[in-house]
Amino acid sequence: MAASKQLVKVRADHLVNGRIRPLMFRTEDGPVCRIDRIIDERKACSLKSGGQGIRYTCVIGTHRLYLFHDEDIWFIEVPIES
Repeated sequence: MAASKQLVKVRADHLVNGRIRPLMFRTEDGPVCRIDRIIDERKACSLKSGGQGIRYTCVIGTHRLYLFHDEDIWFIEVPIES
């Protein structure tokens, strides 16, 4: 399934060891999504929409999604409807 990047605004903690822990995000006009838990953090590529950086596997309620931090931008993958 193809996907596109959707840029998001992120609020995060910047830890003293240099790591970044995202706490919540929102799209330009969307509601705030609080991240309940981060279950994985790794360097990875977005195979569906392109780009690379740190990929956070986030749990929000009962849903999982990938949140990417690619240099100065944050994005999520959004399915492209055909």
